[in-house]
Amino acid sequence: MELKNFDPEITDAIQGEAGREENTLNLIASENYPSKAVLAAQGSLLQNKYAEGYPHRRYYGGCEFVDKVEEIAVDRAKKLFGSDHVNVQPLSGVPANMATFFSLANFGDTIMGLALPHGGHLSHGYSVSFSGKWFKSVNYQVERDTETLNYSNILKLAEAEKPKIIICGASAYSRKIQFDKFREIADKVGAYLVTDMAHIAGIVAAGLHQSPIPYADVVTTTTHKSLRGPRSAMIMCKSKWAENIDKWVFPGIHGGPHMHTIAAKAVCFKEALEPEFKGYINQVLLNAKTFENEFKKLGYRLVADGTDTHLLLVDLRSKKITGRDAEDVLTKASIIVNRNTIPYDPEKPLITSGIRIGTPAATTRGMKEPEIKKICNWIDKILTNPGDENTIKKVGTEVKELCKSFPVYNK
Repeated sequence: MELKNFDPEITDAIQGEAGREENTLNLIASENYPSKAVLAAQGSLLQNKYAEGYPHRRYYGGCEFVDKVEEIAVDRAKKLFGSDHVNVQPLSGVPANMATFFSLANFGDTIMGLALPHGGHLSHGYSVSFSGKWFKSVNYQVERDTETLNYSNILKLAEAEKPKIIICGASAYSRKIQFDKFREIADKVGAYLVTDMAHIAGIVAAGLHQSPIPYADVVTTTTHKSLRGPRSAMIMCKSKWAENIDKWVFPGIHGGPHMHTIAAKAVCFKEALEPEFKGYINQVLLNAKTFENEFKKLGYRLVADGTDTHLLLVDLRSKKITGRDAEDVLTKASIIVNRNTIPYDPEKPLITSGIRIGTPAATTRGMKEPEIKKICNWIDKILTNPGDENTIKKVGTEVKELCKSFPVYNK
């Protein structure tokens, strides 16, 4: 029975989301549009199969084909990133970090990551996360004047706190991270180095950002965002950590892996191995730099003075508008961003003084520098006149016309 006949309510919601995606500009840095091939694998009948364990070591029969799927995914990921060992079973980024931390440290040990208000992630030691509840968490911050990482000060903190694990990686940091310097810090204090490269995995895969693989003991990543795959994750590590990582993923964290999602990961890894993928990521970076240049021309202050990656943080205090209000009013004009704290933000976390803007999704649609300039000027019009309904309506109409020219999925 077709879904639309059996459950029209869910069908309507799905169709509504399809319309929203087609008719809005998605500038959320952590979102992207996977290919139809990735979606086909994700929605395949592989979801029917339980496969607890690992290839050729399952706790269920009938796994000969899903074994092939997982082996293909692992082999492609190794080729893509050059890692000794890859576990493609983690269901999402936080469980991947959880399995990693548990494999390297004991409850109560000290871990050290970038503070959440300074661009870090909940799972890097924030108080409401497992990482902040089950480990002693200390945080390094960006510098107040440059809003970038100061590796000398991070070393001083590490020498004082003696963490078992140092975490590098971010969800809202716009400059390149120097993994080699983090390795030096970890070695000086005898810590394990874990890199969470969820946001920049696609950039690393394209060879346009230093890879953490040679430097980190363990690397975790999601597989969507700039990698343009399914909503999921994986763990990469040096061979000596492979057995312990695998045991913490299964049976430590979860039971049956989602084989349909692992198939979708395999497809996205194949796509990322194609020469065209580097061209895509290069355009992602060009589009982000275009946003930087245009916002500066319009008088906005950017956190860390700009971007080296796929995202940038815009300080809105000069416009006398909060991040929450900016997010809301831009949504009315079909421009989707997310509010975001800026370093040393005077506003509350749910209000914020900034917005985060990312380019992967718009670039997937085929948008380049001319379109980015238009979008930046539309954002400025809205934020300069947030109470002007006519401006909001006019920009919204222009946004929809642009979206028609760059469909998410060609019909």
